[in-house]
Amino acid sequence: MTRSKVAVLGASGFAGAELLRRLLLHPNLELVRVCAKDHVGELVSAAHPHLEGRTELRFQDLPASEATRGVDVVMMGLPARASVDIVEVAAGKDVRLIDMSGAFRLRRSEDYLRYYGEAHPRPELLSQFIYGLPELNREQIRGAHYVASPGCFATAIELALLPFAAAGLLESDVEAVAITGSSGSGVTPTATTHHPVRSNNLRTYRPLEHQHAPEIMDALSQAAGRPVKLHFVPVSAPLVRGIFATSFFRVPAAVSEDELRAAQTSYFASSRFVRVPRQRLPEVVAVAGSNHAEVGLTLGPVDGDTRIVTAFSALDNLIKGGAGQAIQNLNLMLGLDEGLTLEDPGPYP
Repeated sequence: MTRSKVAVLGASGFAGAELLRRLLLHPNLELVRVCAKDHVGELVSAAHPHLEGRTELRFQDLPASEATRGVDVVMMGLPARASVDIVEVAAGKDVRLIDMSGAFRLRRSEDYLRYYGEAHPRPELLSQFIYGLPELNREQIRGAHYVASPGCFATAIELALLPFAAAGLLESDVEAVAITGSSGSGVTPTATTHHPVRSNNLRTYRPLEHQHAPEIMDALSQAAGRPVKLHFVPVSAPLVRGIFATSFFRVPAAVSEDELRAAQTSYFASSRFVRVPRQRLPEVVAVAGSNHAEVGLTLGPVDGDTRIVTAFSALDNLIKGGAGQAIQNLNLMLGLDEGLTLEDPGPYP
């Protein structure tokens, strides 16, 4: 059996650890190159001790032309500007790209300028990428050459709300609050992410201006067939893995709980990695360490002509919100079983 050759660029962080772990287990893929700006020349296990003995590959710091040479797939866990550089070099090559940065998630370059703080360096490339949420764009991903994997917050909030957008039930603005674990802040500690500060603290950052907001609005608008507006507040929480999102919207008073639940279960009927718990609401401990997400809802009392729906979602920010979803996209792009290396339920607790 011929295995597709894969290079991972930006592989020394937490998301890189998940990518490498699952690629090394994959029966149809061969990991041939691991690149990073740090640990150069060292074995992969220098940054990822749980991979001790699993590979003899060493971190390399290569120019884009060398990093993409001789492989079938390049998976990028890079800063946005660096991702653009890779895409520019790979454009003439027969190589599939999966980008995990925000460089190519948005439809409009003006949104990139507002939320990322600079003009997009190659706005003409935005249309070449498929937004990599399988629960929204599965068939487009199957035929894609370039995929932009969604952000972690975006994945959680989109999964909570897409069923209602697709059913025409998002007629009001959406408000969302989501808490996230420290692994989403990366390997290098900062004044606000260092463990002594983080471990006993809750704090918001970039309220109503987070860079995942425009991709969420794009995805929900695509499903709804009309513009959907989102007001989003992210919260840093004292846990390592996981995102828990709570989203609010109003529906007409005549909409029943049965109708809402039917929309949810119908939308995810063919989705292997999204589940609706039968006897509880979603929780992080049920999905941490896995590529699974959970969604649920509660319906408030009638208030005049409307009532509030509260939609909940939970996932692991590094897996379904990051590296696992990238692998899921890659499986689809290569015509493989979507769940290869991703079916494990994760540990508990």
